[in-house]
Amino acid sequence: MYMKKIVIILLALLPLSIKAQSDCGIENKAFKSGEFLAYDLYFNWQFVWVKVGAASMSTVMSTYEGKPAYRTSLITKGNDKLDGVFVMRDTLTSYCSLADLSPIYYRKGAMEGKRYYVDELWYSYPDGKPKVKMHRINRHGEHTWKEKSFDECIYDMMSIFLKARNFDASVMKKGDVIPMPITDAKRQSDSWLVYQGKETYKIEGSKEKFRCLVFSFMEREDGKTTELIRFFVTDDANHMPVRLDMNLSFGSAKAYLRAYQGLKNPMTAKLK
Repeated sequence: MYMKKIVIILLALLPLSIKAQSDCGIENKAFKSGEFLAYDLYFNWQFVWVKVGAASMSTVMSTYEGKPAYRTSLITKGNDKLDGVFVMRDTLTSYCSLADLSPIYYRKGAMEGKRYYVDELWYSYPDGKPKVKMHRINRHGEHTWKEKSFDECIYDMMSIFLKARNFDASVMKKGDVIPMPITDAKRQSDSWLVYQGKETYKIEGSKEKFRCLVFSFMEREDGKTTELIRFFVTDDANHMPVRLDMNLSFGSAKAYLRAYQGLKNPMTAKLK
């Protein structure tokens, strides 16, 4: 649950691609194999922002069951300061079609607080509609398996992030709403993005400034609508996340970009 909220805030193939099976993809113009992003995590501790850990995201060209795919990994780890309040050790892995980023496989292994659990999703597209096989190992070590078919496209927290990086912001207006249908092995979220416009952001502890697009990730649960994450992505073809403001059940947290390499496009959003 907590990693789900972090994220979202903190992307030439063979004829075997899933593109031929599904309309759930999007052309990838934002990232390439070899991209690496690193973040520092901060938590509001008694009105003071304290560094409590780090996160990194990497994307490489790979294969899944013999088919070309992007493998994207997101790893977060709290430090000793956070461990005293809430242990967080999460690893998310996603395989998406190299042709159009349609999701293929997703796994999340999470140590959150005193519980460890695993979510797995396998995607197929019979008759062009997504079908997902779901596997969950709960904190008691119990296994749950199920399958579900969807009339509309469905994603996980990683594949929706890669797709969102490729949205065409030039046609967006402030206040626009973008549906974000997401599932894990437990439930489907009623969630969406709201475009908040543009801002200039200066990276904490650095002289680097970026022109950014700002989005809010919203979720409705039990009749209550909450802004889970407000995130800032570069206003250029990379759409690289540089800052995430997160509202977690145990307080407020932020993620700040610390380092990046292997970008697909020129960094035109960086201000001198």
